[in-house]
Amino acid sequence: MPINRREFLALATLPLLSGSLKSSAEEAGGMFVCMHEITSITFDFRTAMEGYARAGLRAVEPDLGKVREFAEKESPGMARQLLDDLGLKAVSCSNQLFLEESGPRRAGSLEELKWKLELAEVIGADRMVIPSAAGEPHTIEDYEQVIANLREAADIAQPHHVTLMVEFTRLSTLINNLRTALKVVREADHSHLKVMLDTFHFWSGMSKFEDLELLRDGELHHLHFEDIPGDQPLETFGQQSRVFPGEGIAPLRRIVELLQQKGYRGPASLELFNPVVQATDPYAVAMQARRTIEPLIA
Repeated sequence: MPINRREFLALATLPLLSGSLKSSAEEAGGMFVCMHEITSITFDFRTAMEGYARAGLRAVEPDLGKVREFAEKESPGMARQLLDDLGLKAVSCSNQLFLEESGPRRAGSLEELKWKLELAEVIGADRMVIPSAAGEPHTIEDYEQVIANLREAADIAQPHHVTLMVEFTRLSTLINNLRTALKVVREADHSHLKVMLDTFHFWSGMSKFEDLELLRDGELHHLHFEDIPGDQPLETFGQQSRVFPGEGIAPLRRIVELLQQKGYRGPASLELFNPVVQATDPYAVAMQARRTIEPLIA
């Protein structure tokens, strides 16, 4: 059952139940809970990070726009110092669009990528999400250029020690499923270009469960972890349709088990766009993330 705002706020009054919630998965090299900062995008960087740390999290996926706002008032180094002081690790960061497709948007996208890479390097994030957001019609002949574009972007990222992670999205006209994502990343064959998976796009889009079998051992580089509702047509889904794990119909436990068999050891990062969630105290949201995700990845 979806949690309402009152229930969220009630969570904030609960003490951290370290005995029942604290997991050693990260230390043991398994999967662990992470918060994507878009989930708290109405709050500033400091407030979001302090809330996540208070909830006992150690992994975060900062929004670089929010980090930049903080750095303009303080400094990039202070953003890194805040994370260190709170015991947080930026296991990823988000994001840069339009890197895979050619066209008038790409030049601006590459320029944005450069400052984001510099900031990611300062805060200690060694990977960045690059979703496919293409909307124009394409043909098979376009994919040779797609691969070249991704390789060029990875070349730019490499000196900053940041790996770019291709995220297929359900409505993209270029990369909207796991099979295609694996194809372009493998053919690009670049040390700083990897594939990631978002369970919302995976289960509500063109991918099939069997596509997970295509993953090679250790090939998946990052995971966004959400559920999809079962009470509305897939055709009406938008980013705000994402729900907490366990509140929908995606077979998340089966997905986790197969990913673990494929050698995935890393974040299960909660990325929600629901305005009510985004306006709720980050501590309460992070506590709910732990309550809903940890039983599924244990």
